[in-house]
Amino acid sequence: MEKNLILGIESSCDDSSIALIDIKTYNCVEYLKISQEKEHCEFGGVVPELAARLHTAALPKLLEKIKQHFDNIAAIAVTNMPGLSVSLVGGVSMAKALSVSLNIPLIEINHLLGHIYSLFLDCEAKFPLGVLLVSGGHTMVLDIDKDKNIKIVAKTGDDSFGESFDKVAKMMNLGYPGGTVIENLAKNGTNKYNFTIPLLHDKRVEYSFSGLKNQVRLAIEECWDLSQTDKENIAFSFQKAAISHIMDKLSKIYEVKKWKNFGVVGGASANLVLRQNLEKLCSKFSANLLTAPLKYCSDNALMIARVGVEKYKMGKFISYQNLEIKPKIDKLCL
Repeated sequence: MEKNLILGIESSCDDSSIALIDIKTYNCVEYLKISQEKEHCEFGGVVPELAARLHTAALPKLLEKIKQHFDNIAAIAVTNMPGLSVSLVGGVSMAKALSVSLNIPLIEINHLLGHIYSLFLDCEAKFPLGVLLVSGGHTMVLDIDKDKNIKIVAKTGDDSFGESFDKVAKMMNLGYPGGTVIENLAKNGTNKYNFTIPLLHDKRVEYSFSGLKNQVRLAIEECWDLSQTDKENIAFSFQKAAISHIMDKLSKIYEVKKWKNFGVVGGASANLVLRQNLEKLCSKFSANLLTAPLKYCSDNALMIARVGVEKYKMGKFISYQNLEIKPKIDKLCL
């Protein structure tokens, strides 16, 4: 019987996840995930050593649940870049062990590519395409041509969009992750603080959230004892400025690029206010907005398996000996 499944393994940060996808139909056969949010919440962010220990415990449990599919796995796609080194090693080690024991080839995956392919989890990928990638670790605008060559058009010079939400939540002792908490608080807030939009009159096409974060810090200090209303107004004012910053630079880029199809991906792409602003931008330029299902915006193994399908068809495998973790971003290409 022909093997027809790609096994995806993801452990780049604080989520342990595995998935199985059919090579021909893109059908998701299995998707399993164990989040570490509760364990890291009390610290206001991810603690690398804790994340590593939790991956070591969680990944084997997930693997046990898909043992019945082992005979149908054609290749193992595993995230090995970028991410926390102590987290990446958990998934890579398991992938290597499976490769040797089951005699299955390995495919290395840049998880940022996974986010791009989260737009095409159950279908053929379509390019050219513009992409806004916003997550806890990255903020960048990508230009992908018809041959799948990827160019970084803009990126952040300091904090990422998602990271800034986490840090603002931490300043107000709201726990981790901060994205959903800030977004929900903002629903009842007003633009009382009217924070300055970063780099608004700067010709540079790049992002920066450190100054905005500092504005929030000063506003919190002036409140002395934060009330619920204070938190809601700070959340609204911060979110408005952060999204305005994204849209200001993206609008300038779009006037030049004029993509017919534009996607938004990454954990922070689940922000519905951001999506609404992107819908307006795409409508203005008569473009089609592509979004990933909310369930698959954050790091997940299904998007890793989906890229694995592409690389499997291209015959891009890596040997057990050459598969290494790469914490920093590598060249972004298939």
